[in-house]
Amino acid sequence: MPEPIAASEPDLAHHGDVEVGDGLIDLAVNVRQARPPAWLADPIAATLSDLAHYPDPAPARAAVAARHRRHPNEVLLTAGAAEGFVLIAQALRGVRRPVVVHPQFTEPEAALRAAGHPVERVLLDAADDFRLDPSRVPADADLVMIGNPTNPTSVLHPAQTLAALARPGRVLVVDEAFADTTIAPGQPGEPESLAERRDLPGLLVLRSLTKTWGLAGLRIGYLLGDPELLSRLAAVQPLWAVSTPALAAASACATTVAVQAERAIAADLAADRDHLVARLEDLPGVRVVGRPASAFVLLHLPGASAIRAALRERGWAVRRGDTFPGLGPDWLRVAVRDRNTTDAFTEVLREIMEA
Repeated sequence: MPEPIAASEPDLAHHGDVEVGDGLIDLAVNVRQARPPAWLADPIAATLSDLAHYPDPAPARAAVAARHRRHPNEVLLTAGAAEGFVLIAQALRGVRRPVVVHPQFTEPEAALRAAGHPVERVLLDAADDFRLDPSRVPADADLVMIGNPTNPTSVLHPAQTLAALARPGRVLVVDEAFADTTIAPGQPGEPESLAERRDLPGLLVLRSLTKTWGLAGLRIGYLLGDPELLSRLAAVQPLWAVSTPALAAASACATTVAVQAERAIAADLAADRDHLVARLEDLPGVRVVGRPASAFVLLHLPGASAIRAALRERGWAVRRGDTFPGLGPDWLRVAVRDRNTTDAFTEVLREIMEA
């Protein structure tokens, strides 16, 4: 059964960017820090000489649709993935029993609450590696929101498990903001993604282009789903919500060159993540729950709040875990970085824990 919402609430408005400060090495934000390649940066820069015209989303919508083997009317471009949650909450005012599966990104629930929806939570269990049992979601829930891979747990749920949540009369929102960070041996595409599924009733897949390509400041994402459902969301979206530079980024990131580069980045990320996990598991008292699949790792360690403060004093920013429903003060989220950064970080963490 869904968990009742406690009187003492985690801060749903807290995000990793507020953990970062001058002089701190950023392990708190899950955005890749490399500069955009020329095939992405140049089209964005080229738009800056022609900003007098209003944005035209049609070419970018067509490019995104082609990437996911969909029709353009099955794509809604947004000013970042976060806008998608707001559109869902505002457009679907008639839902009776919205359920959010936690721990996950807090913005879906925050957007629902801001729109006046009563929100129920299904809390996944760390003892079960945060795996999803579809039977725990109430059968009469008419809006279900879940991440895949999930922020902050880095868990990648099987596509068939998520597909089991879809049914007539329900909107199923799958947040795939980090799907492009996942990889599976021998599989060319994104394992467990539902982005190309057109057979599941009420499915909305939310995507972001800000993570892998370091475009958090540009704000570009999109929703994939049934045209009638997307038209309801578009009706509450502000006019010209996505800027011309962001549209250029969407088009560039949908090309074959971009997808191939994305797969290579995901493979490198997997190796760096394995290195991070191995170093963390070598530290007594640190537990990495489950099998991380994305650009971040969730840690359980007693006294995490004090350790986070000590890390800041030593020049390192990590993401606190107690603002995620279902976690608490003994959790931290750490972004995957290059091996040298990982080695330096884990050595500092070891020193702090041994002090």
